[in-house]
Amino acid sequence: MATTNIGKTKRSTDEMINDAVDRQQSWLENRRTFTRNFLSRFHIFNKTDNANNQPTSVGTENTIDTRNKRILHAYWLPIVCALLVILIAITVMLFKINTPVKVVVPAVPEPVVKTIDRKSISRPMFDLVRIEQSGNIVIAGRNSHESNISIVINKKVVATEHTNSDGEFVYAPTDTFKPGNYVITLVDADKNLKSKDSVFVYISEQGYKNSVSLLMTENGSKVMQAPELLDGDLVVSKIDYLDTGRMVVTGKALPRLRVSLTLNDKYLGFARVSDYKNFGLGADVGELKPGSTYKINVRLHDGEGTTIANVEHEFVMPEMTDDTNTFYTVRRGDCLWIIARNFLRKGVLFTMIAERNNIKNPDLIFPDQLLQIPTK
Repeated sequence: MATTNIGKTKRSTDEMINDAVDRQQSWLENRRTFTRNFLSRFHIFNKTDNANNQPTSVGTENTIDTRNKRILHAYWLPIVCALLVILIAITVMLFKINTPVKVVVPAVPEPVVKTIDRKSISRPMFDLVRIEQSGNIVIAGRNSHESNISIVINKKVVATEHTNSDGEFVYAPTDTFKPGNYVITLVDADKNLKSKDSVFVYISEQGYKNSVSLLMTENGSKVMQAPELLDGDLVVSKIDYLDTGRMVVTGKALPRLRVSLTLNDKYLGFARVSDYKNFGLGADVGELKPGSTYKINVRLHDGEGTTIANVEHEFVMPEMTDDTNTFYTVRRGDCLWIIARNFLRKGVLFTMIAERNNIKNPDLIFPDQLLQIPTK
């Protein structure tokens, strides 16, 4: 029986493969034809003769000339562009070399140096008060030129000096001053004008190294010569005694260690050194009688409580002034709470210090800021 196919017939696998190969060959042939046509437009290939598909037989020189002409004809535009770029670069280089560069420097005004006109000084002023190793006191100052200055110590005129053409004078007596307290003022003998500032001098029995010279001004005291109160890493920079019977000791030491204070071998308390190496310690010591001798010991302790440094200072209590305020210079790491605790016994009284110094933000104070501390 004859076999008949019913319905749709399926293409064999060989037919599909052949069709795919034919399409691939057709695509490749089209690409080759396109490439030949494209390259022939730039005359890159030599022309072939129609019979044998070989290059036309010509002389060697003619062949080279023809090839060079075809290359120039094909690449004339890039060659021209390259020549233009080279020409522009040479022109720019020549222009920079031949043309000097002009730099305009703005005119700077001459610095103005302000000098002190010593001839216009109306009142005597202190420049230096120093205690010498021999126990003598050297006083230097200035006033109007060619004037007479009287040196007053403890309310007695001890000498009169004459200022030079620059208004300067120096008083250096040969007599040795006995240990004790001295208050020095200046008076213009011609005009009978007293200096606004005075100097407090304390000469210690232990010598000039433990002596003190303070310039007393309207804005507080300024150290002119401080005692060498130090022992290794422990430095005592200032000792304040208030008329409220409170003593405040400030200085520098190793961070995070403890500092203790004793007065006449009586323990008064301790404070911890800050991370910035500063410490401040306040304690109630009661009334110190003028003319009496007292001994202060400031000790630095390690983590186990052992004393590793000790500063001992003996002094004769001077007469108290009528000033009801003291001054404190802010150090790095200070806050008003700690300052009030040291000077006013309670940290919550920091508002009094802020009000006296017109501080709007009590949390914002600056190093070297001078604070007036109300003691009453």
